[in-house]
Amino acid sequence: MARDSDDEPFLLGIGARDRRAPLGAQAAVLRRDLALIHTDAIAGSVMVGTGESYLAAFALALGLGEIVSGYVATAPLLVGAVLQLVSPAGVRQLGSHRRWVVLCALLQALSFVPLVVAALLGKLSAAGLLAIASFYWAGSMGTGAAWNTWVGTLVPKSLRSRFFARRSRVGQLALLAGILVGGGILHLGQARDWHLLAFAALFAIAGLARGASAWLLAHQSEPDPLVEPEPLSPGTAQLARIPGIRRLLAYLLTLQVGVQIAAPYFTAYMLGERALELSYAAYTGLIAASFVSKILALPWLGHFAARHGARRLLRFAGLSVAPLPALWTFSHDYGALLLIQLASGIAWGAHELGTFLLFFDAVRPEERTRLLTRYNLANACAIVLGSSIGAVLLRRHGIDFGGYAVLFWISACARFATLPLLAWVPDARGSAAVPAIRILAARPADGSIDDPVLADQPDSPLERLSEPSDSPRVR
Repeated sequence: MARDSDDEPFLLGIGARDRRAPLGAQAAVLRRDLALIHTDAIAGSVMVGTGESYLAAFALALGLGEIVSGYVATAPLLVGAVLQLVSPAGVRQLGSHRRWVVLCALLQALSFVPLVVAALLGKLSAAGLLAIASFYWAGSMGTGAAWNTWVGTLVPKSLRSRFFARRSRVGQLALLAGILVGGGILHLGQARDWHLLAFAALFAIAGLARGASAWLLAHQSEPDPLVEPEPLSPGTAQLARIPGIRRLLAYLLTLQVGVQIAAPYFTAYMLGERALELSYAAYTGLIAASFVSKILALPWLGHFAARHGARRLLRFAGLSVAPLPALWTFSHDYGALLLIQLASGIAWGAHELGTFLLFFDAVRPEERTRLLTRYNLANACAIVLGSSIGAVLLRRHGIDFGGYAVLFWISACARFATLPLLAWVPDARGSAAVPAIRILAARPADGSIDDPVLADQPDSPLERLSEPSDSPRVR
């Protein structure tokens, strides 16, 4: 953290903080808040890495079957997306953004308690697991808009770019550490024939991490408990007035349906008794490979977008993402699967970056929160629709290598069918910069679920060109 000679820019933009307090006291409070926000990223990422990343595997370990393992990774997202719509009312009812965010964080932490109990008892119904996962995602997605509004009052504008870039990097490392630690614990449990006990340990770690996150959130300042975002234009007129974003959303949502026909069932394909039946260590290696390759590729992808445009980056991503599920049918060799996952990470990194740049270029700052909330709901519906189609196909063709092959090839064809829509997507006006995000989930076959840090975003990508940066930004 900057000190002494950096105090002047450090103190700029303190904003709604108590102006009556001495300047030194304000600086001390700000430094404490920044440290807590930074540490919260670590705790939250550890929770995702050791908890959500292994929910689908837990469904298989309980014997709930391949279809349930797919649904537990998709259907609960719809509950979280719906809760986003009522979060403003929740903030007003509690009279504070902080209280709402802490409440959602505690809900997430408590969702791991029944998972620990179920792992210790060795039994849980499919409905019970889906309900618990729904509470988890309600807590996860319910914090988005409120946290973004709140953190915008805590971090001065002069510090945001570098601060959130570093926070993203630390969060990525913590998530990767959580995934690897979780895989190590499961591998040890599998070797000693107490794999359900290993899941109990994993979920206990995740619950404690989110509990620590809630404590960190509760101890941050709140200069203005009910600060309102900038006035929003009427929601019914937004999409009609932004043809570029309509075309982009049409592509993204149809692609999501095609992706989710296969993606939720990759865990079952990798771990299931009637498919590859990989060890937990091998499964973790595949997840980590995709995540690491995406992180390492993002600076290069940012340079590609800066030179060739965000639309060309998204086209590259579309062509790269489309054949991925079909590739899994050509070889069962672990080395080949690892190479596919490395390529998958790059492809999904390009997709996520291109999407972000085009979205935030087309939408005005004062409209982003509302439009993102509505997009998240539509996206969750597309995810559930795609996974439901996949479930029907898998049941019809059989849960074996043949059934999975049909699923993967149909998903690949559906992805290719969306590519003509990219011709209608307009390019971004400005240049590219890798965004700061909060990672909500890391998936083995469809990238990650991210929540952008809106307080970090300039009015236009062009603003990024004039901002100093100490290093390439990565998520």
